[in-house]
Amino acid sequence: MRPLSRNAYFESMNEQLTTYIVKRIESSRHHFPNWQPATILRDFSSPWLEVEDTGTAFRALHDGAHLYFRFDVEEPNILVYEKDQTKFDVLNSERVEIFFRQDPELKRYYGLEMDPLGRVYDYQSSYYRQSDKTWGWPEGHLQLETGRTPSGYWLQGRISFESLHNLHLMHDGGYLQAGLYRGRCLEISEDKATFNWITWVDPQTEQPDFHVPSSFGCLQLA
Repeated sequence: MRPLSRNAYFESMNEQLTTYIVKRIESSRHHFPNWQPATILRDFSSPWLEVEDTGTAFRALHDGAHLYFRFDVEEPNILVYEKDQTKFDVLNSERVEIFFRQDPELKRYYGLEMDPLGRVYDYQSSYYRQSDKTWGWPEGHLQLETGRTPSGYWLQGRISFESLHNLHLMHDGGYLQAGLYRGRCLEISEDKATFNWITWVDPQTEQPDFHVPSSFGCLQLA
């Protein structure tokens, strides 16, 4: 039997992934679109600390030039860490996260961990957790906005297709392999925070871990 080509291998892997359809819209004159056409994804779980409702929703759209995404979080006690005034403060804060991977083996993937203040901890990494924490998403190709609501907060972002292509994240067939997560901050004690870890795809790990191939799904561009 002939081995699968690289593209065929990706397509085969894609068929097995939990999938969210990213609907296409007309180009917007504004930074962010009207979210009404987007399908709301509420299929988040807390595999390691069961809760009835994670209070987490996600939606995404694209216009052929940008990927737009939005998280809506219900959280009565939003905890953020503001000690060092660097991107590493995000690691001790309430946050939502998107990982993008080039390949199923995680030879190269990228993390965007974003808090309610609009700060982002961005990095590139390889399996297992071999991260370059000094790396940043290409300047000018990621924009974020955040806001508070009576019951929590929202965070929306815009990522250029140019940067996704340059980072080899846009796969043939028009899809992205991505993980969607939330770190619900339960407590900040001195310089250490505790979390309930929430995920779109259950990685089936004994301990909380998003940095594994089994935590990814597919964002299929319509």
